[in-house]
Amino acid sequence: MIDINSLKFNNNGLIPAIIQDFNNKEVLMLGYMNKESLKLTIESGKTWFYSRSRQKLWNKGETSGNFHEVVSIKHDCDMDCLLVEVIPNGPTCHTGNYSCFYKRVYNKDIENIEEDKIFDLLYTRIVDRKKFSKDNSYTRYLFNSGVDKILKKVGEEASEVIIAAKNDSREEVIYEVVDLIYHLMVLLVEKDIILSDIRREMINRYR
Repeated sequence: MIDINSLKFNNNGLIPAIIQDFNNKEVLMLGYMNKESLKLTIESGKTWFYSRSRQKLWNKGETSGNFHEVVSIKHDCDMDCLLVEVIPNGPTCHTGNYSCFYKRVYNKDIENIEEDKIFDLLYTRIVDRKKFSKDNSYTRYLFNSGVDKILKKVGEEASEVIIAAKNDSREEVIYEVVDLIYHLMVLLVEKDIILSDIRREMINRYR
């Protein structure tokens, strides 16, 4: 813990604060805090900011109910920027989107996605489908149908993996395992289990 007076606020007495989802590490928004709003954030456990346009303090969620539960606050090496990890209670963006960063300027070709990040990317997309999307996607259909439907699909996909393995088809096994993993992730999201919970358990067993 440091004295907040040690932080480097700009000439207007503000410091940028990057707000990040604690569970999936998605960046939700960028806001500005002064010393008073930072103190309120620490004391209340909810994010407070200073509005440059309205020139007043504001509490994220005060009108929408979509508060941020603060988990941690870090500063960068130059002490002139904050990283605030939160658990969002609903969409962060005033448009109703999960994150304020939902419009792309550039998107890396799908073929270039790093393999070790694909599980986190898939999990994040499933979370988005459950909590914030109102589309007619298959994922949304599963959540709307309830846990029994999700469990039924997990069982069906596990059976498909067994059949593929018995057929001795490498390609078929890969295809069916991916289907199974997807439905297992839907189940994890339905039960509010994050990937780090699974990683910790795997590490414990590995040891």
